[in-house]
Amino acid sequence: MRARYGVPLGIAAAGAAGLVYAAGFETRSFRLRRVTVPVLPAGMPPLRVLQVSDIHMVGGQRKKQRWLRSLAGLRPDFVINTGDNLSDTEGVPEVLDALGPLMEFPGAYVFGSNDYYGPKLRNPARYLLEKAQGRHGLNGNPPAVDVVHNPWEDLRDGFDAAGWLNLTNTRGTLKVEGGVSIELTGLDDPHIKRDRYTEVAGGPSRSADLSIGVVHAPYLRVLDAFAADDYPLVLAGHTHGGQLCIPFYGALVTNCDLDTDRVKGLSTHTAEGRTAYLHVSAGCGTNRYTPVRFACPPEATLLTLVERGQEVGGRE
Repeated sequence: MRARYGVPLGIAAAGAAGLVYAAGFETRSFRLRRVTVPVLPAGMPPLRVLQVSDIHMVGGQRKKQRWLRSLAGLRPDFVINTGDNLSDTEGVPEVLDALGPLMEFPGAYVFGSNDYYGPKLRNPARYLLEKAQGRHGLNGNPPAVDVVHNPWEDLRDGFDAAGWLNLTNTRGTLKVEGGVSIELTGLDDPHIKRDRYTEVAGGPSRSADLSIGVVHAPYLRVLDAFAADDYPLVLAGHTHGGQLCIPFYGALVTNCDLDTDRVKGLSTHTAEGRTAYLHVSAGCGTNRYTPVRFACPPEATLLTLVERGQEVGGRE
């Protein structure tokens, strides 16, 4: 009897232990990733950019809120929020409270689908099926129906009141310490077909010291457009780093058409003979209906931008 049931019971116990770890520990094991990106013109002093993404705030997530507030101690030159702040229709006040200290710094934001719509309960295996079928978000899928509408306008108003730039299919410019001019070109979320690149096309402005592309979901059509227009750096989120990864292998899905080799961290993207650096944040939250992470801890990233030609670097 023991020989017959020992292995299944052992597998079940290991699975239960993994679930406890993924839901009870790793989702709260917040990390700061540090990355060096050589994109600045010669002679410009380094800039420190804090990227926060995919907070997916649910009421009562006190540790996440405390950790986000603590990031202000890094004293970045500016902050970029790459969307999906909400996973709760009542989450706006807690997001604004958690990000309050960071909103003392210059900043900008784009929204993701979960800022506009509440999450729906779905089988996680569908992500694998959709990947196999080449379907992601509303790109080839039927439009979303019977969805919960989040109070994204209140979130927008809170960010705007703090002076953060709304980059919804538009450009904006930040002036940071030392009079440096940072041009930011943003898109609304490609995952739900709200991106309108034609409204911001044309490439970096000559008057800016540095230009950066900003988008929530790193779909290839968007990355192609930014790289072809000669943006040196693109910042994105959305992927959760794969969220449930296999140790020593990595992510199985990206929830978009980006390959899994670039599911998080710094890489490059080339289009029409031009290459941009791409940084994809694994984010610091999860959909409220899949509150687990495995081999993919929640994170924010401090990017140190340095002169072109210097060495790329990264660490946690």
